[in-house]
Amino acid sequence: MNAKQKKKFQAIGHGLKPAVTVAGNGLSETVLAELNRALDDHELIKVKIVGVREERTEIVDAIAELDATEIIQVIGGVALVYRPSREPNPALSNIARANVL
Repeated sequence: MNAKQKKKFQAIGHGLKPAVTVAGNGLSETVLAELNRALDDHELIKVKIVGVREERTEIVDAIAELDATEIIQVIGGVALVYRPSREPNPALSNIARANVL
């Protein structure tokens, strides 16, 4: 992903509310399932991470390890995460609704 695309995604992400909240206990199976569902539906989401800085960094790194997932931006306890959908739904996709791609 180039810098121009990241800037566009950051602009879209600015108006989003966190779709998933991760507590300090890390990425459980249910949180991962919800994260994957949200990424499949919306492609670009905000993830709120509650915990101390070291825990947040570990969680962001774990999210980045997911298949085809890219961390666009991390500010404090909020990460902007992107994963292209195989079959984007124009009504749900934050990218399609913003007419970026």
